[in-house]
Amino acid sequence: MAKNKRQGRSAPEAVVEQVGGGVAELRPDRDRPRGRTLLLDGAPQSHVDLDDPTYLEFEYQRRLGHVIDLVAPPRQPLQIVHLGGGAFTLARYAAATRPRSTQQIVEADGPLVQLVRRELPLDPGARIRVRTADARAGLAKIPDAWADLVIADVFSGARTPAHLTSAEFLTEVRRALKPSGWYAANLADGPPLAHLRGQIATAAAVFPELALAAEPTVLRGRRFGNAVLVGAAVALPVGELTRRVAGDGYAGRVESGRPLVDFAGGARVVSDADAVASPAPPPAVFD
Repeated sequence: MAKNKRQGRSAPEAVVEQVGGGVAELRPDRDRPRGRTLLLDGAPQSHVDLDDPTYLEFEYQRRLGHVIDLVAPPRQPLQIVHLGGGAFTLARYAAATRPRSTQQIVEADGPLVQLVRRELPLDPGARIRVRTADARAGLAKIPDAWADLVIADVFSGARTPAHLTSAEFLTEVRRALKPSGWYAANLADGPPLAHLRGQIATAAAVFPELALAAEPTVLRGRRFGNAVLVGAAVALPVGELTRRVAGDGYAGRVESGRPLVDFAGGARVVSDADAVASPAPPPAVFD
């Protein structure tokens, strides 16, 4: 049975429940009356403001928001697959910025889906379907060439599962994409960046066009953090993405072309046979 715990005296209060992936907490945002941060086992996962779904609190979500903005002309409806649901932040963003978009969310944690649906309900007018399934199994059910955009933001115990890091997985992503479609992934790594370099090499084996956005300190291997990798079979608007990422609250950098190949440093392409989960973040990351 799920356990609720109400904390503090002032309203609104935090909601804490046991879900499939651990202990989930929806923590109120002091600055936004209907804002909530989702934490799993104390690790921040996503943030939602029900009054303003276009507000993206976390830097990696802002960078994925830039991808949603740039994949097609403004307000053009899209068909989007979200692998990993969290608090449905990016699906809400796309529904607000691109009305009439059709979106599918694939989230393995059924109790988490129930918690988010209850406490942070989706706009009933949004065309968002939530499917409780493993990300790769759910992706296999997407028709060929259906999606304009596939976003992968899947973490289990703060690590991306191994079967979502391989060339076989990315080949399945490309199958589900339209010829002009994009793939975007939220990746997490720290020194010596072996996982990130391997993911770049793996994506390069499937997508001829790549771009990577992250904070400079992460790219230099000075600390653990997030990076957003974008892949496509068509040219990416690297200049505009660079401008937007540089203008974020924590200014980021975009690498593409030869510099990105050099950054990968000859890393090997990951296959299902040798895939491993992304590294666990150091405890101090969430202090």
